[in-house]
Amino acid sequence: MKLLSLSEELKNNSYPGRGIVIGKSADGKTAVTAYFIMGRSSNSRNRVFVEDGEGIRTQAFDPSKLEDPSLIIYAPVRVLGNKTIVTNGDQTDTIYEGMDRQQTFEQSLRCREFEPDGPNYTPRISGIMHIENGNYNFAMSILKSSDGNPDSCSRFTYAYEKPLSGEGRFIHTYMNDGNPLPSFEGEPKRIAIEGDIDSFTENVWESLNEDNKVSLFVRFIDIETGKYETRIVNKNH
Repeated sequence: MKLLSLSEELKNNSYPGRGIVIGKSADGKTAVTAYFIMGRSSNSRNRVFVEDGEGIRTQAFDPSKLEDPSLIIYAPVRVLGNKTIVTNGDQTDTIYEGMDRQQTFEQSLRCREFEPDGPNYTPRISGIMHIENGNYNFAMSILKSSDGNPDSCSRFTYAYEKPLSGEGRFIHTYMNDGNPLPSFEGEPKRIAIEGDIDSFTENVWESLNEDNKVSLFVRFIDIETGKYETRIVNKNH
């Protein structure tokens, strides 16, 4: 699989929807993740990321304009011990609770499927990062309708052991803009991870479509110590 430029992937797609990046910094010392949200409707755009304990949650920027909170207000990032969970919906809590009961990442998601937002049936994308004793691995999952047919749910999990320095994987909800929105297809894209947390954050944010981007979360976790740095960028502030 070709190593792609994350910024080029973002610049060439006006609406990838919501996206998760997980990988390892070029110097091999940090585990890297990013999560961004975009919006086409005023309800989707009326959001910000805020810190919530070791994770984050979404909240309405202007509460008076909040229409339907069901699919837009959730905790995208939660930390369970040495595991960091990143998702595009309230399945963050499902994974957290399942893994807290000794289920695997994949097992935790068996009770969930794509979002009930026909005709798009937005895929649920999720990631899990596991750092222990200087070792790091991660996995990604997508639950999606069968080519837009809600009668069938397709479940894919991709596990990456000993990820390579300067590389990551990128999964997003939609292939591109459209009506209805076409679900992501294939294995998560292999992308280059470049720079420190500030340059990486700036690069991703500047590459997202100006009209549609809403919020971005980035975290760099030291693989030896587990200590992390976080950046949050909100269009509404």
